[in-house]
Amino acid sequence: MIQFFYENLPETVNTEYKKWLEDIILSEEKKLGEINYIFCDDEYLLKVNQDYLQHDYYTDIITFDYVKGKTISGEIFVSLQRISDNASTLSREYEEELRRVLAHGILHLSGYKDKTEEEEKLMRSKEDHYLAKYR
Repeated sequence: MIQFFYENLPETVNTEYKKWLEDIILSEEKKLGEINYIFCDDEYLLKVNQDYLQHDYYTDIITFDYVKGKTISGEIFVSLQRISDNASTLSREYEEELRRVLAHGILHLSGYKDKTEEEEKLMRSKEDHYLAKYR
């Protein structure tokens, strides 16, 4: 089950994205466990980054992986504020950038990494592939 939660924000994310995210999971030959998206602002996610990862910088997403075998579960924290800023900086539509980040979290839970240049290239390719399937 995919659930959306909000920390001090109004409920603004389209719940229809859940079906699309489930389709990504099936396309990656994984099974859906429990995935919680927690939508928040920059300061909330910075605190999570500092407290749990000992990183002192803003980010758009942090994924906590609770995967067991092919069943993917996890908590995905998403800063809607950072997504908005990134969309503006990258000259992208907000909704497209939001979908990219939502898919990014699922791809991390599916086993994709983005630490090296090669891994990042594959991750971007997968994101683009699934963004195209949304339309």
